[in-house]
Amino acid sequence: MASPAAYARLLRAQLRSQVEYRASFVLDVVFNALITTIDVIALVVLFRVNPALGGFTLPEALLIAGLAGLGFALADLVVGNVERMPNYIRTGLFDTVLLRPLGALPQLLVGDAALRRLGRVLQASLVLAVALRLTHIEWTPTRVALLVLAPVAGAVTFGSLFVIGAALTFWLVESGEVASAFTYGGQYFATYPITVYASWFRRIFAYALTLAFVAYLPALALLGRADPLGLPGWVRWCSPLTAAVWAAVAYHTWRFGIRHYRSTGS
Repeated sequence: MASPAAYARLLRAQLRSQVEYRASFVLDVVFNALITTIDVIALVVLFRVNPALGGFTLPEALLIAGLAGLGFALADLVVGNVERMPNYIRTGLFDTVLLRPLGALPQLLVGDAALRRLGRVLQASLVLAVALRLTHIEWTPTRVALLVLAPVAGAVTFGSLFVIGAALTFWLVESGEVASAFTYGGQYFATYPITVYASWFRRIFAYALTLAFVAYLPALALLGRADPLGLPGWVRWCSPLTAAVWAAVAYHTWRFGIRHYRSTGS
């Protein structure tokens, strides 16, 4: 088994190369931060014509958007580069990855790490900070713990979806659009209160894919609000559990794909 130091050296080399041209790096980070503000602007615009959205005020909706955005941004920073799997498969680069005495997935994560994605993390953190300032949350130790755990659980959930989407490439080389529907589409879904969606849509994305646990249900727990859709109160605290389930599914899917991978011969 490879030493963690080997992965650390690969990561340091990758990050050093990205910050070599500092002005370009700063512009990349700023540009990524600005691009991700579009969703927040769209949310604010909706409240210009509606005093409430799905039964939620603007500060409450920003809290949901901040939790969802931060969870996705962390996943995109750490795991998002596995989206390059189709290119690795088509060009035969993945065969090279498998020949090295290192784990395949960790190599993909550290070998193509994109530090510019920090811009998205900073932007989402700012939205969450503003939402926490505008909402009047009665802080308790459990709510403080949930505030810390919810973005991490969201990151694990979205990261698992990224890995599952990458694993599909072992069977469907052009699986990127399918995967994006559940990663980027899932992030967009989780940005809004799920009460705004049709019931059949909620059953698929909020409950079957557990995206309600990314931001909506943790936000209800932080606000001390009952679920307008009638879910029991204890469900609001279960985001770490659903994230762990997704992590297990992603792990076994990836391992199954590796075992059944056949070289392209290129």
